[in-house]
Amino acid sequence: MVGTSLADQSDFSASPTRGSRKSERLLLLFWILTLPFLNPWVRGDGVGYYAFARAPLIQHNLDFTEDYRHANESFRGPRFDESGQLRSIFRTPTDHLENHFTVGPAILWTPFLFLAHIGVLLARSLGSSVTADGFSAPYRITMALATSFYGFLGLLLAFRMARHYVEERWALIATLSIWWASSLPVYMYFNPSWSHAHSSFVVALFLCYWHETRSSRSLGQWLILAVITGLMLNVYYANAMLLAVLAIEAARRYYVAFRSASSATPNSTPRIPELLLRHCLFAAVLLVCLLPTFTTRYLIYGSAFESGYIPLRDWNWFSPHFFAVLFSSNHGLLSWTPVLLFAIAGLFIFWRRQRRAGTPLLAGFLAFYVFISCYPDWAGISSYGNRFFVSLTPLFILGLAVFFDRAAQLFHSRRAALASALVVLAVFSLWNAGLIFQWGTHLIPARGPVSFAEIVHNQFFVVPRQLSADLHSYFFRRKALMQQIENGDVQQIEKSPSP
Repeated sequence: MVGTSLADQSDFSASPTRGSRKSERLLLLFWILTLPFLNPWVRGDGVGYYAFARAPLIQHNLDFTEDYRHANESFRGPRFDESGQLRSIFRTPTDHLENHFTVGPAILWTPFLFLAHIGVLLARSLGSSVTADGFSAPYRITMALATSFYGFLGLLLAFRMARHYVEERWALIATLSIWWASSLPVYMYFNPSWSHAHSSFVVALFLCYWHETRSSRSLGQWLILAVITGLMLNVYYANAMLLAVLAIEAARRYYVAFRSASSATPNSTPRIPELLLRHCLFAAVLLVCLLPTFTTRYLIYGSAFESGYIPLRDWNWFSPHFFAVLFSSNHGLLSWTPVLLFAIAGLFIFWRRQRRAGTPLLAGFLAFYVFISCYPDWAGISSYGNRFFVSLTPLFILGLAVFFDRAAQLFHSRRAALASALVVLAVFSLWNAGLIFQWGTHLIPARGPVSFAEIVHNQFFVVPRQLSADLHSYFFRRKALMQQIENGDVQQIEKSPSP
């Protein structure tokens, strides 16, 4: 499809043409071809997330003992003593096992796991020996497939939103670039039991629905937006910062309504009481949709408002880590995933050119950035890049698409601009693939600062030599390779200085 530049488009765009479907089919095909990279294991934080799906489905309760007993060594070790008994410090006041991870990923997994469970029970009735315990291969593969599927849907939604403002080619290249040059593939394929791919999906769903309805949102659409927002917060608490999008929109609407109320000229602008009613109903439905979080917090901790994370009073509100979050060797956002520098620049360009849509979106990004900068564990402990920002994948896709669109105007020909964008895609994706390999195989530490000199050396002299053999193991001897990686992780934890 031949599009127009960002500067030439209005705030809203027409629906995609028939030719637009070609890019969507290409993205779908590409996702299907990448499914062999799926790694169906439950590890680390993923143990807690997956327990909220497995325990109710199989045991019909919230007893996570078996989940923790089946966990990887670095997760299980601190929680069990030498005799195999759970340590009392991991018991909550309600005598439940501590589980501070969110319930949202389990909500998204459950329809798929339920079908898998029915299939396993049917297979067992026909003589199969596969166990119906939630830990066997059918469940883990289903979990991984569902995670990857949600990650893909998030990418597709973000692509569609970016296409409203730039030529389809830039939206497509930006989607592929963020897909393969950011932290997303680690949590979409390698660690699918973690929450980040789900978070990128629900944020994309929230932003796209907000974007499609922002010109004139009916009461019914407000209620749907509340349900989506509730799901977004159930998946990842930090996503609450994206409510800044709605706050900026509301401030503008109240300002316009106030101006209209004091004007003698009648118009169709919603009046202040009508706005208040819609916002109150939105808040009420949002609270109802957060019941899964409130209920599980109450049952586990004895309080609906106990998150299990570091209390807000202990955050670094007066000494935020603004610079370190972006540039630190300890999982800095831009130092590990440099393509995001162009994406963030694109968000500012978008804000300058499309103030009505750009101001709320930029406010959402900045609120999220400030929030993470104040978090004591801002580096994400064991994290590829700064994993918290995977939630903002749709914003990064939009920003990068806008950056490509703007940069294309500096070239004398469209072909040269396209070639340059493809070079950016290839270079950053290859660099990211090598860095993921280093991180996953412990050529560099999974926790704490890394040496950039060591990273560069490994990229050119170690990764090319080891990649082929380890890829062969990943596809054909994966269980042994994962055990090797886990052993390396345990050794790294043992060598780390005590806090």
